[in-house]
Parts: sequence; structure tokens; C-alpha cells
Amino acid sequence: MNFLNTLRGWAALLVVMLIPLSAAQAQVSTVDVLGRTVTLPEPAKRVVLGFYYEDFLAITGPGAIDKVVGLSRSPWKDWRPKQYEAYLKAMPQIAEIPDIGDTETGDFSVEKVISLKPDLLILSAWSWKALGQNVDQFDQAGIPVVVIDYNAQTLEKHLASTHALGALMGTKDRSDALAALYETAYQDTMARVSKAGPSDKKVYVELAQKGPQTIGNSYGNGMWGGVIEGLGGNNIAKGQIENWGPLNPEYVLAQQPDIILLAGSEWINQDQSVQVGFSADPALARQRMQAYLTRPGWTDLPAAKSGNVYAIYHGGARTLSDFIYGRYIAKALYPDAFADVDPDAEIKAYYKAWLPIEAQGVYVLALDPAKK
Repeated sequence: MNFLNTLRGWAALLVVMLIPLSAAQAQVSTVDVLGRTVTLPEPAKRVVLGFYYEDFLAITGPGAIDKVVGLSRSPWKDWRPKQYEAYLKAMPQIAEIPDIGDTETGDFSVEKVISLKPDLLILSAWSWKALGQNVDQFDQAGIPVVVIDYNAQTLEKHLASTHALGALMGTKDRSDALAALYETAYQDTMARVSKAGPSDKKVYVELAQKGPQTIGNSYGNGMWGGVIEGLGGNNIAKGQIENWGPLNPEYVLAQQPDIILLAGSEWINQDQSVQVGFSADPALARQRMQAYLTRPGWTDLPAAKSGNVYAIYHGGARTLSDFIYGRYIAKALYPDAFADVDPDAEIKAYYKAWLPIEAQGVYVLALDPAKK
């Protein structure tokens, strides 16, 4: 299956979806990922957005940002600064949207949210949990809350989150299409893996934030660890760490990984980090990747000898486009089964079809330029 052509085909379908909604909308209702029924008298027009910025924009479509009256700015601006800058350039009004704080840093303001008088508050499952009994204040203020969860990294919750947002934003056609796209890609990936797998290749993932002199986090169960396990790969961090944390360097050498994934991002003031993401330069990214092979013993690892050292965008996990990053890892595990898959092109096609900006930068990259 040439999934890239399928992705490009959605762009033509979107022309139909751009027809303006009727002014008179009926009541909308959905069930969120926590099993809570959320009902609005009409599609939301005043939204406070706690997380999942790109997913909200993709599902809601043109004019989405005009419906946002408040947002948690830090996870977007500070965690993915170049991504934030790209959207700010395309939609300068983002800078004027009031900041409600963030549960991760402990400055989330329930009072600020209530003062903005939204007709919908969108929260991640982890923010809902962090707020605890404070969420009762939204009920008391008459503010509906929908909880979505792409962090769980399950097909079920990805689809449920997508359908929930589409229902409440009045963009069911878009959410249905995106859910179908995600499920089709997931099934295609798993069918290829099932036919080719399981793989006996050992995979090591490291957060490449502070350079080779510092051992970055690896992932035992969630994040990239969960993706690798789902694809039938052998994650060497499994059983060594619960969720995330550094692995002992001697352990990594002893495991002789066949594939090394360096999770990079757009970190600021990290002059040795593997910089991938928006506006990233492939030459610089490869230079930073190469520096990791100067660690003692790394040039003798099977991954280094075979050229299976890759950078992957850390911001790509736990999103509606994360199926593409899964396909990239699957291609490293099963190169023959995914020989016709071009994840870099799929990422660019996804942005072109569903988002208001283009994917200009580096999101997946092999240290060896001969590999895709």
C-alpha cells in the first residue's frame, strides 16, 4: 500500500470540508476518554486549550485559533519553541491569547479559566489528574470540560480523543477523516510488522538533549519504549527503568544495540543537543549525532557499524501524526517490509493536508545520508 498517496488524497477531500457551517447548529454531545458525557448546546465557539495544540488545529480546521480564548502557553512555547514560532508567524493572534498557566509547572489558574467564560475547556488526561478536586470548580461555574489523551499511545484513545474534539467543535467530517486516516495507517503498519516480525534487533533510545557527555533518558514502558514494544522490537530499557531515566553506559555497551534512536528537539541554550524539528538543519543534526559515536565503545556497536543510528523528533510522539514516527521506527526494524515507505514525505504531506503551516525542518534523519 502506498500510504503517501492516501495522505495526499485527503487534501482534495478537504476542499469539501471547508464549506462554512450552518449558523444554526444543533446540540452536540460526546463521550471523552474518561467515559464522561459532555454536551454543549451548540459547537464550541470559546475554547480554553490546555494541550494538544496541533491536534486541535488539525481537527477544528480553518479558523480554529479564532475560537481559542485561553491556552497553556508554556508547554507549547517552551517545550517546542520553533514549532510555536512557526505557528506564531502564520497566526500572530496567538501572542494575544491569555495564558492560563500549566499543571506541569504548578501555575495553572482555575480562576483565570473561569474569568475567560469559555463554553469548553480542553484538558489532557494528565492535567485533569493533576488538578484533582479543583476540576469541581468548573462544574460549579457551568464550564464543560472534555478530557482527551494522546499520551496513552493506544489506538482506542487516539480515536476517542479525535472523535470527541470533532463532535464538540462541530467538525465531525474532519475528525472522522483524521480518525480513519490514523486507523488505516496503524493497521497498514501492523500488517507489515506481522508479516515480517517479530524482530530480534535490539533498540536503544536516548534523549539527546545535553550532548554525549551527559547520559540522557531512555524509556522503559511509555513514550518511545511503548512504540518499540508495540512494533515487536526489543527495547533494551525494558525492565531496567519504569518509565524514563538514564541507562548505565556499561549496560548499553553490553547489550550491543542494533539500532540507536537519538530523540532530538528544538531545545534552546543546549549547544550540544541533537536539533531536529521545525527549521532544523540536517547537516547540524548529523554533526551532533556523530558526536555521540565518540563515546567509548560506541563505534564498535552493531548500530554504528551498520549505519543504523537515527534522529527522531521528540515532539512527534503522542500526537495525531505519531503514526508516522512509528512507521519510521518500523522501517529501521523491518527495512524490507517498509522499503516503499517514506516517513519524511508522509510528515510533510500530513502538514500540507491538515495544518495551517508546512513542515519545514527535519523530523526523522539517518546519520548515514544513504539511508532514508
